[in-house]
Amino acid sequence: MTAEDATRSGVETYGHCDPRFSRVREVFDGHFAGGEELGAAFAVFVDGEPVVDLWGGIADRRSGRPWERDTPVLAYSCTKAVTATVALSLTERGLLDVSAPVADVWPEFARRGKERVTVEHLLTHQAGLPAIEEPVPVEEFEDQAAIADRLAGQAPIWEPGTAHGYHALTYGFLVGEVIRRVSGRSVAEIVAAEIAGPSGLDLWVGADGEVAERAARLSAGDRRPPSDGDAAAPVAPDTSAEEPAAGNGTSGNGTGGNGTGGERLDGRPVSGNAADGRPVSGNPAGGESVNGNTAAGDGGEDPLLLMARASADRNSLMNRALGNPPIHLLPGGANNPVVLRAGWPAMGAVTTARGLAGFYRDLVAGRIVRPQTLREATRRRVNGPDRVLFVDSSFGLGYMRPSMTFLTPPAGAETAFGHTGMGGSLGLGDAGHGLGMAYTMNRMAGAVSGGLRGYRLAEAVYASLSQDRPAR
Repeated sequence: MTAEDATRSGVETYGHCDPRFSRVREVFDGHFAGGEELGAAFAVFVDGEPVVDLWGGIADRRSGRPWERDTPVLAYSCTKAVTATVALSLTERGLLDVSAPVADVWPEFARRGKERVTVEHLLTHQAGLPAIEEPVPVEEFEDQAAIADRLAGQAPIWEPGTAHGYHALTYGFLVGEVIRRVSGRSVAEIVAAEIAGPSGLDLWVGADGEVAERAARLSAGDRRPPSDGDAAAPVAPDTSAEEPAAGNGTSGNGTGGNGTGGERLDGRPVSGNAADGRPVSGNPAGGESVNGNTAAGDGGEDPLLLMARASADRNSLMNRALGNPPIHLLPGGANNPVVLRAGWPAMGAVTTARGLAGFYRDLVAGRIVRPQTLREATRRRVNGPDRVLFVDSSFGLGYMRPSMTFLTPPAGAETAFGHTGMGGSLGLGDAGHGLGMAYTMNRMAGAVSGGLRGYRLAEAVYASLSQDRPAR
């Protein structure tokens, strides 16, 4: 599919693509021509040079406003990698020790069996605090310290350090509070002053005013029946109005990353959640509640089946992790100004694809943290069955590593790291290839094929790189 073909189909895409990466342009245009996109952007830097900067489509389905070169959008759990990088920068200044107990800097945290929980446990999703027990009231959405205090008063669901499970939203409140305690500043303030600001990146952890006004509006994906290749993934029911509201739960990708409870972290939906992230009522097949406290795959069951069952159970740990704070209580869900400006460190990044790719460009170039710091941070700390998602996940210090939940690697991507976001967004770095890339969009994945958009683009990038030069 060429740019000319995409234009003939009624969607025009814009921007620059180095001839060496022509396959990337074909994939990007093909997503529009195939009806998988509403609006989207994709950017790639190689050794600091921009080789791909593409955008197109509609930023707001209601008004028909076009997606421009500088259109930002909420990137959900792509935020987690940015927050992790802030924490790493504080370790280099001697302000934070990731191996030390959280209680050393946050004394109120040392309650109910959490005295020995370390900062590394927070960054690697091992703390046993994937869900907030009591519903967070809307009035508290912009009070991150208050939400963190709720978590400080909870007991872990599992013994910290003995297992890992995706902390879809709590990751940000926990790590963000540690950052605030040692620096006196929020994640948003540090990103603006030390990461995005100096490089002129269109990247905000929380956006207000003019940035929020021009941000793309998230929309639920269409509800086409899955193709033959998608048969294993039921389509999430559409309970939305004429303009679908994008809601909670995520990133990541997908679950995630948050993601909705009905989507995998890589954007591939499983089943059971409405477009706004509210879990669909009812018990999974067999009538048993899947509470997420059983190790993935117990009893020999397919982890994807267990994940699908958990998604359909409103009381599952997965849905509790993804649905509180309950964004669906706000008009417009994640499009609501309260969410856009709250700057939750797990899912509050508002960014352009070029801005997020530029973040990874600077990170792999050693301009944010030292190369040795990044190497240690991207070392796999946990790998295997996820207590919340059931499928295998893998993390360094806040960064996803290739696994079922992050870019099961195309050829050459074994050294990739980064994070996905709800509905399909993707941020990725790869020091071995001098690579920084990002994909942002506003049509949330509604079928497996839609959730694979970022993966297909990344695959095309690596295929182009392999033809151009070997990895370093």
